[in-house]
Amino acid sequence: MSPSTLLITKELPSLDYHLATPARFDGTWEAPLSTLLGLGRAAGADFVEFFLERVNYISCLAEDDRITSISPSLTTGAGIRVFLGKGDCYVSTNDLSFNGLKTALEKALSILGLHLPGPNAFVPEIYLEMLRDYATAKDKELWLPECSSIQEMGDILLATTDSLEKKTSHLQARRAAFFRDWQEVLVAASDGTFARDIRLTQSVSCNVLCADGEHRTSNGLRDGDTSDPDFLRNWNYQKAAAQIAESAGQMLYADYVESGTYPIVMANHFGGVIFHEACGHLLETTQIERKTTPFLDKKGEKIAHENLTAWDEGRSEDAFGTLDMDDEGMPTQRTLLIENGILKNFLSDRAGQMRTGHPRTGSGRRQSYNYAAASRMRNTYIAPGDYSLDAIFASIDHGIYCKKMGGGSVGPTGEFNFGVDEAYLIEKGKVTKPLKGAILIGEAKDIMHKISMCSEDLSLAPGFCGSVSGSIYVTVGQPHIKVDSITVGGR
Repeated sequence: MSPSTLLITKELPSLDYHLATPARFDGTWEAPLSTLLGLGRAAGADFVEFFLERVNYISCLAEDDRITSISPSLTTGAGIRVFLGKGDCYVSTNDLSFNGLKTALEKALSILGLHLPGPNAFVPEIYLEMLRDYATAKDKELWLPECSSIQEMGDILLATTDSLEKKTSHLQARRAAFFRDWQEVLVAASDGTFARDIRLTQSVSCNVLCADGEHRTSNGLRDGDTSDPDFLRNWNYQKAAAQIAESAGQMLYADYVESGTYPIVMANHFGGVIFHEACGHLLETTQIERKTTPFLDKKGEKIAHENLTAWDEGRSEDAFGTLDMDDEGMPTQRTLLIENGILKNFLSDRAGQMRTGHPRTGSGRRQSYNYAAASRMRNTYIAPGDYSLDAIFASIDHGIYCKKMGGGSVGPTGEFNFGVDEAYLIEKGKVTKPLKGAILIGEAKDIMHKISMCSEDLSLAPGFCGSVSGSIYVTVGQPHIKVDSITVGGR
């Protein structure tokens, strides 16, 4: 190419890009971002990436019979990541003008000891692909104006708390909450990546506190969705209230579980949170980089019972962790993690591939432009098995049915403890009396070999996952499973 067609650094101050403003990320951003990427490469960077984001968020909270909080948030910003060798630097900014992005790029370069070339240097052209616009291709531009209004949010949440009051006995407090998170992103990188997407994530939850003398219990549930503007309008709040009331009634007068080692049946849906927390995180390349996973060098080896297969993917329709592309612009995909007990793949982002050699899996995710992307889960679940639910229960003479999981904690190498919000005794294959106070305690590398039976009733549940790149939306899930033995803390 003739040098006359190249940009010279002394021409930068006179550049005048007519952008579409932050109100829309479209093809007009190609020229300025190509120039900035070329500047980064001319400075000596091995790789440069720009992540632009625009967010329209609102949450609403109902407590008892009043709306007590409405919290909107509008944000716009960009993150710039620069790689030099296996090291990298990340800088974010709220200034999306050309000069604002250039200043942020200069700061990122300087942290790595790099500087923009002198006034007469040529800036290499970075050829970006034709914009991959998932938002336009799938009519996502219409999502935001079609979502529930603030008035609708309040009306539905108040109807929910009213239904909770009518259906629940010994009620002390009731709450319902909703949020809508609309996000537009644009990714441009020096390898030619140029992609845009719009995401719509919504979630509604409700919970109760019940008390009768010394007997107390709390219970709740959460539903979530991506891509459906009518999600809240179509949500069956009466069914949700009935489920919560039934669970609260069962648990209010339940006996406390006796601590010991038991075989357990763990329910589907949110039961998958233990696999997500205790094993899924250990299969992210961020853990390999830190050498904090017991599965570091176990690819191709048996790490679980031969009846266990597990996936992570971003394709399930409407699931909470579903994406058309990750936050590095890579199309999402299905990743087989474990097949018949054998470790098949890790979850990898760009940095993970560079530093560990494991191929990218479309798993580069971040909470916002304030965070660099990292290898993270999407929809992560244990696959359905061949056993009937009756056969699983029939295999247990004396054990515990963990119907609804609660919160817990996980250590850096997979040690975990999780509370069980709703549990029942299993006697001679039958579910009998309710139990409360159960805490499951174990280690990922041990419990994986004890998941010996999986039923056919896979169910997914929305969740939130916190890690090095912030809090993101994910799906957990599994069918009903049998764990041959696990330590259960109680009284």
